[in-house]
Amino acid sequence: MKTFAEQKFPGRLIAVEGLDGSGKSTQIYLLKRWLEQQQYKTFFSEWNSSVLVKSATSKAKNKELLTPTTFSLIHATDFADRYERQLVPLLRAGYLVLCDRYIFTAFARDTVRGCPPAWVRGLYNFAALPDMTFFFNARLDVSLKRVLDRRRQLKYFEAGMDLGLSNDPHESFRIFQGRLLEQYLAMSTEYDFLVIDANQPIENQQSQVRDLVSGKIDLEPFTQRESPTHAE
Repeated sequence: MKTFAEQKFPGRLIAVEGLDGSGKSTQIYLLKRWLEQQQYKTFFSEWNSSVLVKSATSKAKNKELLTPTTFSLIHATDFADRYERQLVPLLRAGYLVLCDRYIFTAFARDTVRGCPPAWVRGLYNFAALPDMTFFFNARLDVSLKRVLDRRRQLKYFEAGMDLGLSNDPHESFRIFQGRLLEQYLAMSTEYDFLVIDANQPIENQQSQVRDLVSGKIDLEPFTQRESPTHAE
């Protein structure tokens, strides 16, 4: 698999990965605002946001109907739709595309849920690799606290309750997210993740992210007056 730069796309794709509560969404949002303030052509897309399948996914999750295989396939459908309709056209048009989660989310989550790793990766073999992938490495206790600071209860699938790991949602979260962390760390070398210590203050992390982006990508060609709207 090659990156978009290696495939001679004029645009560049930056992805963030991490556990629930790692702060990755906050960091990609801050990066997006920073790039927009400097008038760079920027587009944002997030995992599980395709209008084609978002409603069906939400209903199935609420009714706890998804098996590991259907979970994997529906997210692959979501990604494929966004990839063809949004990401590739904008990268061809010379945009900086920011993704809150990319194919590595599926590689980690679907594998932990019991899907064969080779099968999962095969679902996404049409996709190019990001030009930069940040992995926000947070301790499990930090991630859990951040999630519970936002809301009182853990979500069913977020805590891995579908796997029968524990009747206690907090303990299930620790086990499930711990297994995800093992998958991410194994991928970090394979895919050259830029690992950020997500236990640091938000400002410190963002400073590192901006420095790395500025150092690896020539931002000048991406200057523009207007930006497209947020991904649906």
